[in-house]
Amino acid sequence: MLDLGTTFIAAVEREPGAKAIVDGDVALTYGEWLERIRGLAGGLASMGLAPGDRVAVVLQNTWQMATLHWACQLTGLIVTPLNWRVSADELDYFVANAEAKAIFFADISAPALNAIAGSANMPRVSVDGAPGGTHDFDELMNSKAAPLQSHAAADDISLMLYTSGTTGPGKGVPRRHRTERAAALAHVAQNCYRYGESTLGVMPLYHTMGVRSLLAMALVQGCFVCLPRFDAALALEWIARERVSTLYLVPTLYHDLLASDAFAGADVSSVRKLGFAGAPMTDGLLQRVEAAFKPELFVNHYGSSEVYTFTIEQDAVAKPGSAGKAGINQHIRVVEVGADDPDTVLASGEEGEIIASLASDEAFEGYWRRPEADANSLKDGWYHTGDMGYFDADGDLFVTGRVDDMIITGGENVLPVEIESVLSLHSGVAEIAVAGLEDERWGKRVTAFIKRREAVTETELDSYCRQSDLANFKRPREYVFVREIPKSPVGKILRRKLIAGEYERE
Repeated sequence: MLDLGTTFIAAVEREPGAKAIVDGDVALTYGEWLERIRGLAGGLASMGLAPGDRVAVVLQNTWQMATLHWACQLTGLIVTPLNWRVSADELDYFVANAEAKAIFFADISAPALNAIAGSANMPRVSVDGAPGGTHDFDELMNSKAAPLQSHAAADDISLMLYTSGTTGPGKGVPRRHRTERAAALAHVAQNCYRYGESTLGVMPLYHTMGVRSLLAMALVQGCFVCLPRFDAALALEWIARERVSTLYLVPTLYHDLLASDAFAGADVSSVRKLGFAGAPMTDGLLQRVEAAFKPELFVNHYGSSEVYTFTIEQDAVAKPGSAGKAGINQHIRVVEVGADDPDTVLASGEEGEIIASLASDEAFEGYWRRPEADANSLKDGWYHTGDMGYFDADGDLFVTGRVDDMIITGGENVLPVEIESVLSLHSGVAEIAVAGLEDERWGKRVTAFIKRREAVTETELDSYCRQSDLANFKRPREYVFVREIPKSPVGKILRRKLIAGEYERE
């Protein structure tokens, strides 16, 4: 298989004049972009960085960030993108854990970078004049261009992502050029991308969804439209201006697009293909997105940083809640929770833990220096996802929640997703999250946290649940009306904050 540096060179040779990237006033063709990438690659070499070195990156989705990603692919460096909202303590941990040899940063992350001792003796490349740099990005990019060849092989490490670390420090996920390319090819196939598509580059490039969007565009001679930080009105403006044809977002961002005052007057007619991942989409939001965009393809993609694709449902509206069937590079099973034996497969309709084959072309091989995490998640050639789910009679997978999210109430097991999907269909509910709160009688009390769209009461919502197909023991015993549902930077619900009381009541 080709390495990613060669992949980009091939894209340039196919059509050097095709538009490749847009970021505000910057618009570059593939040929123009390659010159900047080669210049930066030459600058990286001049810093003494060698193939296999890790380069920490704390940047938003800008043309500089995307250029650095491709320059690392050409030079054989391992790009290590980090959340640009990172605190100083977190950044100190990541830089040390990755053994980074250099770090790229901008204004937004300068305070955190300049507060850590670990960066004192490290080359620090400043973008747009951010304070505290030892090197300047533009000056590096104006270095003597690197040769028009890749210094990486398909089996070399391309990048290292860090997981979100909801229960401890994030885990490093090293991924090879061949697994990254296989994942990008699967993304193209499973989303039916055609030559010359364009996508909104808003999912962060420290997240697998953002990286996949970037790589997929090069495979189809497409255009990556940068949006450094999500703003619904600005996103709608760029969709119209650049005639964006595909969106690949977490459900939260679809919600925010539709909730924006700008949506009613926005031109989204160019968008024909929708994809979502990162979290389940409630039935209510699914219906609203379908009605608003009327796409020709609406894909539910279920996967992870470790193994990009688990399953794909290419008609998300036809079977709400279904994550579909195994992706083109994958093999999926549902086994008993806690089982080490992958052959303890459960029957159709039985709920258990979802596991995925590590033989997948898209799979990683283990966490960076975390043997205890490997022992917990990698067993007998299978990746234990920590997700609960079941196969229905048609062989479609339904993901019901995280093993850790399970609420044991009165001796019964309850997962939040089913309750959230039911209540999301009520006209008064804008957003919902369900969590279990401590209760002397029940052990855990099923509690629904609601962001209202219109006036609605606890009594009305309880009556709605009683009239639904929701089992009585799953019915929320408490409703809390909040101003916002706490979420991670990529839109995942942070139930731990709800349980800890870290929210503002309406």
